[in-house]
Amino acid sequence: MKLKLISPRFLFVSSTILLASASRLFPHIPNFTPIAAMALFGGVYFSDKRMAFVIPLLAMFLSDAAMELISGQGFHNTMIYVYIGFVLTSIIGLQVKKNTSVLSVTAGSVISSILFFIITNFGVWAQSGFQMGAAGLGTTYVMGIPFFAPTLAGDLFYNTILFGAFYLVQLKLPKLVKA
Repeated sequence: MKLKLISPRFLFVSSTILLASASRLFPHIPNFTPIAAMALFGGVYFSDKRMAFVIPLLAMFLSDAAMELISGQGFHNTMIYVYIGFVLTSIIGLQVKKNTSVLSVTAGSVISSILFFIITNFGVWAQSGFQMGAAGLGTTYVMGIPFFAPTLAGDLFYNTILFGAFYLVQLKLPKLVKA
């Protein structure tokens, strides 16, 4: 049996991710965004593994492009590291999919926040020309610590919203999210 790509579930999950990505365009606490939640949610709930990467990446790119047009702050020299962290979070989502629970989603959220912190701060250091060697890398991580708390809080908040919405829809309108 061939999987139908445009199913109610596909539309619901895609719409939820696109809506989350649009929230990046509104004023918010720095780093308190749905970035990791979009990737984790897509990894868990898209039936087609390819779409678990394509749709969240497309949503992320579209919101980055809109931010660039609105404020000139959508694209920057460390974007590749942001996108690497984003793709790895989708992979974490594929693992969470095997046993989706509050605990596994929370663990996936925390792990993705830590991974994102490590990768993006490494990117900041690398884009600086590897200034001061290992000491410079250490300094970059220390300087990034104040940004970690809102990142983690945002990831946990948005994962609660996205996964909670899916759960509630699954209870009230099960045909809408049926695979």
